[in-house]
Amino acid sequence: MSDIELAPGKRARQAYSFDDIAIVPSRRTRDPLEVSTTWQIDAYKFDLPMMAAPMDSVVSPETAIAIGNLGGLGVLNLEGLWTRYEDPRIPLGEIASMPDK
Repeated sequence: MSDIELAPGKRARQAYSFDDIAIVPSRRTRDPLEVSTTWQIDAYKFDLPMMAAPMDSVVSPETAIAIGNLGGLGVLNLEGLWTRYEDPRIPLGEIASMPDK
């Protein structure tokens, strides 16, 4: 990544979010039997090319287990509601019942 000059003596690095990245199809075709979608992190191998975002609104412990059973990687937010409370359904219910602003 290259640095961006914000002002004299002030620099920043460019970062990307989910909205900044797109997968564009190619004109070339591949034989599905010759393609592998497996990937690995260190000694851990995964069959499904998916890593769930570690956000309480996206991944619950049950969702992480289901994604793991399908071959992907479900990541929990270890500082979030699912790990902070004995029964996280109570604070999640309070959040869900708050009025819209």
